[in-house]
Amino acid sequence: MNDNPPSHLISLIRQRTQKNGSQTAIRFSSHHQWQAMNWQQLGEKIDQVSRALLADELPIQSNIGVWSQNLPEWTMADLGTLQTRCVTVPIYPTSTAEQARYIIEDAAISTLFVGEQEQFDGALELLQKCDCLTRIIVFDAQTDLKGCTQAQTFNEFLLSAPSDSEELKRRLDQQSLDDLYTLIYTSGTTGQPKGVMLDYTSIGASFESHDHLIHIDHTDISIAFLPLSHIFERAWSYYVLTRGAVNCYLKDPTNIADVLPTLKPTVVCAVPRFYEKIYAGVNTMIQKGSPVKRAIFKLAMKIGHSTMELKRQGKPVPGYMESLNQLADKLVFSKIKEKLGGRIRFMPCGGARLDDEINRFFHTLGINIKVGYGMTETTATVTCFRDTGFQFGSCGTPLPGIQVKIGQDGEILVKGQTVMRGYYKKPEDTAKTFDADGWLKTGDAGLIDETGQLRITERIKELMKTSNGKYIAPQYIEGTLGKDRFIEQVAIVADAKNYVSALIVPAFEALEEYARSINLKYENKMELIRNSDVQAMFQDRLDHIQGELARFEQVKKFTLLPREFSIERGEITPTLKLRRKIIMERFRKEIEAMYKPATSH
Repeated sequence: MNDNPPSHLISLIRQRTQKNGSQTAIRFSSHHQWQAMNWQQLGEKIDQVSRALLADELPIQSNIGVWSQNLPEWTMADLGTLQTRCVTVPIYPTSTAEQARYIIEDAAISTLFVGEQEQFDGALELLQKCDCLTRIIVFDAQTDLKGCTQAQTFNEFLLSAPSDSEELKRRLDQQSLDDLYTLIYTSGTTGQPKGVMLDYTSIGASFESHDHLIHIDHTDISIAFLPLSHIFERAWSYYVLTRGAVNCYLKDPTNIADVLPTLKPTVVCAVPRFYEKIYAGVNTMIQKGSPVKRAIFKLAMKIGHSTMELKRQGKPVPGYMESLNQLADKLVFSKIKEKLGGRIRFMPCGGARLDDEINRFFHTLGINIKVGYGMTETTATVTCFRDTGFQFGSCGTPLPGIQVKIGQDGEILVKGQTVMRGYYKKPEDTAKTFDADGWLKTGDAGLIDETGQLRITERIKELMKTSNGKYIAPQYIEGTLGKDRFIEQVAIVADAKNYVSALIVPAFEALEEYARSINLKYENKMELIRNSDVQAMFQDRLDHIQGELARFEQVKKFTLLPREFSIERGEITPTLKLRRKIIMERFRKEIEAMYKPATSH
């Protein structure tokens, strides 16, 4: 790492608009067609946002909210805000009005950009409740503004921008790496969210760390389908844009499988659930195939695994094996890779633990998944896989310029320029999160192995202790069970209990297909999950999949639930982490039933 200060994000974006003016910067779907916008057009929109914001008196470092799905306007509003030296405060598109209200009031947001009707209706309700909120700007022009005089569409907002702004020029000249660029409210699994303060030094240092490990340029295409309100996708989108790649915006993340073959990306950020679904889908397809197809698949995977292992260890691959691997690719792997668009170079993966078996599966296919570890407080990535030498089961090694060590009680500690300034208006929480020497306490337990790679064991606060004194890492067990194609969600119960149990939400599409295959009749989901054949099928699958778990970790009893855990009910966070306290309370009767002593007749 060099000793020079990192480049300012806004300087990098403005350089890109001047240098790459006619090249495509972003793509987005409009009227069911993918449209392109070049750098000059994007730069003009960003400038219009800045000038329109500055038409009103707007103090430096004011907080501006964005409550929307992934849309190109999200980035225009974000970067337009940053050019004015103000701070973007994202709100998850799925947040309820009350969840948004906490952030709006805590950050004293006066101007709020919203996506579509759903967010606008929530914002309209909050206009009456939040004294600080004075203006709503709506990205979707089809939204019914319901006669609200404090609301306007994004296009109207842009048209209100003066043609020139001396104040914007001044602010661009005075930009500082010490300015905050965002407050990101962590969707804590307990208590109220805290606003993580990140400055331009942290994002600039993150870019430079990534430059040492990967190369992105104008030939690359990325798809932003994870929420831009989360640091993972937002920091990645900044990175690909500043390096000149094309960023494609996907409003509905459930459509990702449909757009991959169309957009043919070279790089895509994803979370473990994305890979789990592909893995389960491929396995289902293979199981349905003929014995010959299954045999070809098994042989191809054996060849691919041997080739991958040599490459992982940095060893040369013999010519005959390379030829066999190319044949395996042609017959098998390429067909799976086509589902991802056929051009993937690598895929960053974070947000939760990716099962080793699934990770190996993708690497065997020749899909380079860069597993990493990070958090909002560290501008996302702390560690990640290198191209060679990585160890399955680890999260890779620290990025250049980032220090990692293991503190008391096995807690992972982090230090470096990418670490947050602190929590907004919460000095006590900030003080508790750093030790006396300035190391960030992550709240995660882990170890550094003999090769210098970080291995996560569990969230310290989530470790459960059975009544037999055994420590249970629920996320590890949930990840193991979640590989099964019949399981959509799972919550482990073990704390102060004498054995492990599980609340399981079935993958109903797969389960209903199974029911049809055995000619099972049922009236509703509750009847389906209570059926003895279905219960027996789940028990068989659990018995099989739990072989890799220690006996004390294995689920002894389970309850199938008729509905998913939801954000709206407060059972999961916007980043899909379980809110265990709420789940344990809400399903208390089901949990108690799993621990009732068996009655003898």
